[in-house]
Amino acid sequence: MILSCQNISKAFSEQPVLCNVSFHIEDYDKAAIVGINGAGKTTLLRIIVGEQSADEGMVSLAKGKTLGYLAQNQDVNSNHTIYDELLSVKSDIIEMERKIRQIELSMKQAEGKSLDELMETYTRLTHAFELANGYAYKSEITGVLKGLGFLEEEFSKQISTLSGGQKTRIALGRLLLLKPDLIILDEPTNHLDLNSIAWLETYLLNYKGAVLIVSHDRYFLDRITGKIIELDQTKATSFTGNYSAYAVKKEQLRAAELNAYLKQQQEIKHQEEVIEKLKSFNREKSIRRAESREKMLSKIEVLDKPTTARTDIHMTLTPRCISGNDVLHIEGLAKSFGKQTLFADMGMDLKRGEHVAIIGDNGTGKTTILKIINNLIDADAGAITLGTNVHIGYYDQEHHVLHMEKTLFEEISDAYPYLNNTEIRSTLAAFLFTGEDVYKRIEDLSGGERGRVSLAKLMLSESNFLILDEPTNHLDITSKEILEDALNAYEGTVLYVSHDRYFINRTASRILELSGGRLTSYLGNYDYYLEKKTASGEKNLSQESASKKDAPASDTKLDWQAQKEMQAKARKRENDLRKCEESITSLEEQLSEIENSMSQPDVATDVAKLQELTKRQQNLNEKLLPLYEQWELLLNE
Repeated sequence: MILSCQNISKAFSEQPVLCNVSFHIEDYDKAAIVGINGAGKTTLLRIIVGEQSADEGMVSLAKGKTLGYLAQNQDVNSNHTIYDELLSVKSDIIEMERKIRQIELSMKQAEGKSLDELMETYTRLTHAFELANGYAYKSEITGVLKGLGFLEEEFSKQISTLSGGQKTRIALGRLLLLKPDLIILDEPTNHLDLNSIAWLETYLLNYKGAVLIVSHDRYFLDRITGKIIELDQTKATSFTGNYSAYAVKKEQLRAAELNAYLKQQQEIKHQEEVIEKLKSFNREKSIRRAESREKMLSKIEVLDKPTTARTDIHMTLTPRCISGNDVLHIEGLAKSFGKQTLFADMGMDLKRGEHVAIIGDNGTGKTTILKIINNLIDADAGAITLGTNVHIGYYDQEHHVLHMEKTLFEEISDAYPYLNNTEIRSTLAAFLFTGEDVYKRIEDLSGGERGRVSLAKLMLSESNFLILDEPTNHLDITSKEILEDALNAYEGTVLYVSHDRYFINRTASRILELSGGRLTSYLGNYDYYLEKKTASGEKNLSQESASKKDAPASDTKLDWQAQKEMQAKARKRENDLRKCEESITSLEEQLSEIENSMSQPDVATDVAKLQELTKRQQNLNEKLLPLYEQWELLLNE
């Protein structure tokens, strides 16, 4: 065991964040900490690395083991170039190499005992040098830099000239080269493109030490982790397996806990009814029996009602009107910044109902395409044509659609003046802004909070063509799932840029890969795209080119048919899941109404009425159990 956390507790302003959190990490574990925003994930990491102190509990790192930590945002202060910054990590090896070269020179002139001593030192140093991978440290540095998305021509850039995201990548590179026994990473994929994330996955999978990650990237967690530590309502629970395995087990546990809770509540109600009835007889024997039952009831450890899954954000996207079949046509699009040409003579078409993801490396121009479509920046050349009755709703990662000087209430009321105060407050409450929160200024909000306001405006827009730039940034996993469900149920057209492969997998019906200034179309989700890339060796792909240099029509037709079958299957599953959830909600509401009725004084003394309600309650619970099982099966499809 390399790390042990025992009964860690932490509170801020008397508000508990962590309570008796315990878990351990073995020497070669690849583990992740998951939980909603505010669950205490980053706080726990800071306690582990010693940046914060726990109110109670103990963190133990195995003797002689080293630990490396990458926080979410790193401000690397250095006068070095990118390459020299990472080279400084290898200072011990460089010094060893200097001594070896010095000994080689000295041996040329040494004799006798002096030569023997030099030979012995030389043998020891060269062996240590080899064990430290000294003969390949330069290529190792180059490999890490390229893996993290830096081009060779960028190696000589000064650290001081880099963006925050680039500095975070440098800090990650330093940490990987240091090779501690335990690597702790807080949102490591935030500033990486898809190729860099894939490289990091492979690196960590093959890493000889242990890894502990906090991440909202579910695809990344699925590939890397074998253990999930969930933080929920200040408590920690450990699960074996990757994220998908955890999600299934979590839903099973939640269903079992809810079932146990409902059964116990039913038994408590029954016992309370019997007690009241015995007391009503007003006889000594019946009163003693009632008191005996009361004592038994008081000793029951009452179960807490389990938290309902995905209840934080409520989002429904509904188009105001139906657009024409042709939603967007682009031809001859070109854009350059200075001497850098992003793309030239680029084209694409979108049809009504398509959900299309644009993917590609950082800096290729994905966000630029979206901004040109939304008239935020001008193209150098080309024509963009919107179809009939197309109404755009835009979500951008910099939140330009928001007005920093306004309050949340003003932001919504000014954009949608037909809403009354109650409707505005209800909308904001659906995105977790309640009470005095609605009078906060946009400029004072965090990135995640601004994202939620943008999503609220998007929901109210009733647009039939959504254009989204990194919509899952700053969202926790639960909120991502809610957005995914809203998009999958959305009947309009969607075009978005994202690095979130799990999100792309769930919501995209077509992928446009931007590379080398041109778009290549893949009819399918992210897994389908990967399959095509792998099977074809990235050559001779069965693809639909946006510039109309397509693969043979027969291949395209086969792809289209396969995609249609996949979409139909996915839609059926989503519909079945939605209907199942609606049925469960309806039955739970009926059970709640029965419980309320049974607690009414006039009903509690009416034996016939109680029997009728109890029978209805039993029937509803019998209907609920198979629905829970059906729901779990649909989730696992």
